[in-house]
Amino acid sequence: MKLFDLLEQSLDTPSREAARPEPEAELRWAEESGAGLSTQEAARRLAKEGPNQLQARKRASAPALFLAQYKDIMTLILLACTVISLFMGEYVEAAAIAVIVLMNGVLGFIQEYRTERTLEALSRMASPTARAVRDGQTLRIPASELVPGDLVLLEAGDRIPADGALLEAAALECDESMLTGESLPVKKLAGRSREGMVFMGCTAVRGRGRFRVTSTGMKTEMGSIASMLQTIQPEQTPLQKRLSQLSKYIAAACLAVCAIVSVTGILRGEELLEMLIVGVSLAVAAVPEGLAAVVTICLALSVSRMVKRNALVRRLYAVEALGCATVICSDKTGTITQNRMTATEVCLPSGRVPAGQLRGDEPAAALLLQCVTLCSNGEGSTEEALLNLSAGLGITPAYLEAHGWKRISEQPFDSTRKRMSVICEDSRRERWLFVKGAFDLLLERCTEYQDGDTVRKLLPGTKRRFLEESGAMADGALRVIGAAYRRITPLSPGEREEGLVFLGLIGMIDPPRPEVRRAVTRCRQAGIRPVMITGDHRNTAAAIARQVGIWHEGDQVLTGGELDQMSQEELSGVVHQVSVFARVSPSHKLRIVQALKRRGNVVAMTGDGVNDAPAVKEADIGVAMGKTGTDVTKEASELILLDDNFATLVNAVDEGRSIYANIRKFIRYLLACNTGEVLTMFLGMLFGMPVILFPIQLLLVNLVTDGLPAIALGMEPPDPRAMSRPPRRPGESVFSDGLAFKILFRGAFIGLATLASFTALYSLTGNPDAARTGALFALILAQLIHVFECKSEEQNILHIPYFNNKKLLAAAGFSLALLLAVIYFPPLQAVFSTVPLTLSQLLIPGGFCLFAPVLNIFFTRPRLDG
Repeated sequence: MKLFDLLEQSLDTPSREAARPEPEAELRWAEESGAGLSTQEAARRLAKEGPNQLQARKRASAPALFLAQYKDIMTLILLACTVISLFMGEYVEAAAIAVIVLMNGVLGFIQEYRTERTLEALSRMASPTARAVRDGQTLRIPASELVPGDLVLLEAGDRIPADGALLEAAALECDESMLTGESLPVKKLAGRSREGMVFMGCTAVRGRGRFRVTSTGMKTEMGSIASMLQTIQPEQTPLQKRLSQLSKYIAAACLAVCAIVSVTGILRGEELLEMLIVGVSLAVAAVPEGLAAVVTICLALSVSRMVKRNALVRRLYAVEALGCATVICSDKTGTITQNRMTATEVCLPSGRVPAGQLRGDEPAAALLLQCVTLCSNGEGSTEEALLNLSAGLGITPAYLEAHGWKRISEQPFDSTRKRMSVICEDSRRERWLFVKGAFDLLLERCTEYQDGDTVRKLLPGTKRRFLEESGAMADGALRVIGAAYRRITPLSPGEREEGLVFLGLIGMIDPPRPEVRRAVTRCRQAGIRPVMITGDHRNTAAAIARQVGIWHEGDQVLTGGELDQMSQEELSGVVHQVSVFARVSPSHKLRIVQALKRRGNVVAMTGDGVNDAPAVKEADIGVAMGKTGTDVTKEASELILLDDNFATLVNAVDEGRSIYANIRKFIRYLLACNTGEVLTMFLGMLFGMPVILFPIQLLLVNLVTDGLPAIALGMEPPDPRAMSRPPRRPGESVFSDGLAFKILFRGAFIGLATLASFTALYSLTGNPDAARTGALFALILAQLIHVFECKSEEQNILHIPYFNNKKLLAAAGFSLALLLAVIYFPPLQAVFSTVPLTLSQLLIPGGFCLFAPVLNIFFTRPRLDG
């Protein structure tokens, strides 16, 4: 059988450029020309129709957020008591309390407002986009900027950004279950009624298409159910839920102690209103009612820092899970490798040759290049490499189109079939089926092969030779693509991908990212096992995994075919020995995640295609690709890698561990300080001592210690040793590893240091105001010393890195300066009932405050490694 003439000459058809129509004819012109709307017309329609958004749940305004700082019941009681004391003539004290309460509210408002803005910015970064045609160019724009009349391109995995009418559909199927409840995908056909419409919020699960936007925003089908979406409240993270519950228990205990303090003082003859204010002030200072809220602030600010390292956290609870990850399952292409394909070798029946030495006048080579050119859309690095190879020999889509070739239909590539096929018509109106895809799977569908200009029967020996050649190419870390064709005749009609004529193999190199090998090493040091999952051939996958350190001698490599032969129990039995999964489909990914979780692993799984979404959703940490990921996979994920880089995922784990460690530091500090404050007042009353601190002094303590230093502590930089420790256990208490004991121990010493300072100065001077001033100095100084102790759970004050957190130094410096101003600035002395202390008197509380940190030096063995 002779080879048909590939590049038959055809008449050139003159081209003419259409004039741009007036705005009223823009829509019809956009459809006919395929150029889409002009930028100016799109802007005009956006101004008229408004953004393509559903009405969001109304967020609190800045004034409402500010007023919310004063809704706490203890704060309201304190303000009420302050008003009463004002009417009783206590003007200075009442005004001072009001100012401090106001300042506390301002600090809380600033932090919450900043957190709200940060979370909104993160939300905007994760918002959907659309591929629209504007001014004849395909652009990726925010979906909110779409307007009626826009031309939008769809492919599998896209979330449909607006309602529209299909103008073109190639094997397009959409999941419309969120509108109709129908679980099966709906086949779409251009130019039909319901079948020719696509709807906002639904998903393209297969094929591709092009549609004209007909409705946006609240005018879409989805807009009719927007009111239901507005009622959905943001979910708290598991840690926030646990801390909210814990705060209630601590609050109950603190309130009981506060009540005892107030009642004891009244029974001893203290003034009723004064003791009531003391009790309420102590409650305001000591009750950690905002513990969960401050954790949210720390999470939000830290997550914004992660964005700078190209990791976008979509759900805050992912930060907790990141610190527990024991296995990272990563795609190969674009994540471990650079996703920069270059064709380096071509294997024809006549033999294997370097791509640079391929000759276009060889019939089989020309037909191979024509096949991959017609069977490509120019999307992705693989197709770009194939088109570049063909263009080097003068075979381009434009050249083939000029010589009479046109595409009739397409079966898009998907990760299950692992191939793409098109039906094309030549200038003689004869039709051909061209196929490209995974060579080993494609070879099984071939019965003949092209040898020069002759088609020969594909015998077992020849098939074996092709497989050996492909194996050798794969061993060299090449991705190998096969190509085949079939002439469509009355005896062999339709799109059936069987009885094909094999054309040859093309090997492409996609080098590993240079930073991945070090990231893999960091994973292993951190007790995390990296696993590669790819659709590539076993040999290609193993070669790349060996280069980056994922595969070691003795590790297993499993293929999708082998997985199909295993039960889930059998897979769970061997999954811990497998470092590379090759030729897998998305359904295999789901099984792998389930098997790993069954063995007690905390699994991070990357994905980009629409069919990866179930595995990404099943994983403890679902990770989507920011550049190549589909909308569906991004929606299913907790984390998006903005640069599609494996090293970024490892950095995110590092950040996740550090953020969780910072939350522990913050909790340790806050609860220890609150414990010290409560013990100071409770034991003072219990032992019959005068009132240790006045209400205004308690509120000052709350202002200078619970505010800026606590937040600054939550912004500690990542610990360089975080990735040298094993993963945190899932479900582990935030108080694990002796943190609860440390809190109670230091809280007790803070309280005892304050009481000892009061007692010593009272005995030395006989002046209760001097004693209270010393107690105030001791309580605040002890807490400021402890904030630096909380920087590390393993090192004492001699080995703590003091200067790696400038925010904390500034906050502590400001608090100390304010304390000294209260003691030595006469106008503030009158407000806070303090007296100036001599240096020798200051050394007394200073010595008591240093007792616990110095004692800790002898009981803490510092870790200087790592």
